[in-house]
Order: sequence, then structure tokens, then C-alpha cells
Amino acid sequence: MKLLFVVACALLDRDGRVLLAQRPVGKPMAGLWEFPGGKIETGETPEAALVRELREELSIEPCESCLQPFAFSSYSYPDFHLLMPLYICRQWDGIVNPTEGQVLKWVNPDNIHTFAMPPADITLAAEIRDRLRR
Repeated sequence: MKLLFVVACALLDRDGRVLLAQRPVGKPMAGLWEFPGGKIETGETPEAALVRELREELSIEPCESCLQPFAFSSYSYPDFHLLMPLYICRQWDGIVNPTEGQVLKWVNPDNIHTFAMPPADITLAAEIRDRLRR
């Protein structure tokens, strides 16, 4: 089974809300909500990949030192196995602006479980809910 290594980020705003992105029409699992991020390219560290993905997807500039490792997900889909570290980021430059047609929503961690998510994101959402409660 192919191993797919991706990286994701829970952006936290000043009010402690987490940013979720809805997968756009035409992509696998369209309509589900996920943490922003993407594939790690050959030769990239997870942190460098996340900085690149957040720049490309959301037009923001996080610094690598602002990324805090938080949790990871390991999940077998029918065609591949996904390994996904999740980082927390509380500071970035710029204003969050979706560039790939995705819908964005700032969510209170207590309510994150009410959003339909890909299976690999569900355990990460539970960690966010349980460990970042207000």
C-alpha cells in the first residue's frame, strides 16, 4: 500500500477559534471540512511544506518557528495509507484569504466535532476539542 505523507495546520485566531477549510467540488471527499495543509514534496521538511501550503492556499506567511507540533493521524484509506502530522500556529503575517475556491470557517474547538471531516482528520479534531477547550 502506498504511503502518503501530508502535513496540516490548526490555525488559531486571537479568540481561540480554529480555521477549517471545506474541500471544493471536484476534489476527493468534496464538501468535507479539514485542516489546511497538503502534500510534502521530496526534500521538504514537514514545516517547510506547511509554510509553502499555507502561503499557496491561504495567502499567509507563517514562520517555521511559529509552528508547534501538536498531534498526528495515521489512517488507511482503500488506496493508500495517510500519515499526517498536525501543527498549531497562532501567529502569521497577512490576512487569511482562500486561493483555491475553498470555503473557510473559524470554529470554536468545542464545536469542531460537528463538522463532517475526512476520517484521518476526525481524531485530530477530537484532540483539538479535548486539549484546547476554553
